[in-house]
Amino acid sequence: MENFTFNSLTLQMEGIKVTPMSMYPLFFFFLSIYLFILISNVGIIIMICMDRSLHQPMYLLFCNLSFNDVLGNSYMVPRLMSDILLPPAERLISYYECVVQAFCSHIFGTASHTVLMIMAFDRYVAICNPLRYSMIMTNRMVMKLTVSAWGSALVLVGILLGLTVRLSRCRTLITNPYCDNASLFKLSCESVEINNIYGLTFTVVLLTSSIGSIVFTYTRITMVCLTSRNKSVNSKALKTCSTHLFVYMIMFVCGKFNIVVHRFPQFVDQRKLVAILFHIVPGSLNPVIYGAQSKEIKKFLSMLFRSRKVLSS
Repeated sequence: MENFTFNSLTLQMEGIKVTPMSMYPLFFFFLSIYLFILISNVGIIIMICMDRSLHQPMYLLFCNLSFNDVLGNSYMVPRLMSDILLPPAERLISYYECVVQAFCSHIFGTASHTVLMIMAFDRYVAICNPLRYSMIMTNRMVMKLTVSAWGSALVLVGILLGLTVRLSRCRTLITNPYCDNASLFKLSCESVEINNIYGLTFTVVLLTSSIGSIVFTYTRITMVCLTSRNKSVNSKALKTCSTHLFVYMIMFVCGKFNIVVHRFPQFVDQRKLVAILFHIVPGSLNPVIYGAQSKEIKKFLSMLFRSRKVLSS
């Protein structure tokens, strides 16, 4: 039953349905997933900062992806775990905390696209212009790409949430497992036509830019590989680009499936599950995929383990 309280600062989170028997197994499942995401992604960032051989544009840009995965799960998973242990009537959240959570949610989704776009640019320069790579991908260029990726995400999401917080509220029930823009503007009884128009424009611009850059980049890379007779170069290009493309496809499929299911109100439980998977699946797989494909990261880990064995012995 909806509560029609005008501009209430306390909202109720519906969350996910759990039984008393599944409560603690589900809690420890999300706890283990979150710890893995936190340790693996933070570990990779520290590893890249510590090892000078990893101070290459590809790995420095990858730090953005790891940071985004930590951000995207740190605002959502701990809150989800606490709600699992509470009865539905006690799952309360302040309006301001909900706005911050929605902001982090959309920053995570938007930055996932923009960061992978700048990583695609790095691979394009490395394979299509190898002789000029060091001249183009300087530390200053890496900084510019990083600022552009996060800056564009902040501006787009800031406008999105700015249009929503201006609305008055007459409802208090959040029907998602966490707050997002759609959940917030659904609390209003005013017209949300502007929100829908901007949200659609935002989505179209982001997806067009993201898909367009990936298609252009990999078309050019494929053409270079087809015309090149250097097998070692082609093998390296295939390895690094397949890793990047696989990560992009994971993010893209999870995100788009979330959008599609959101359009069917009858699939409430499935929508909640997909919304959660959109965060934890990329965050769990990204460090594994890049760690397994990178010789430099493998080498650093092997040296680290060897040094610990020597110290322990």
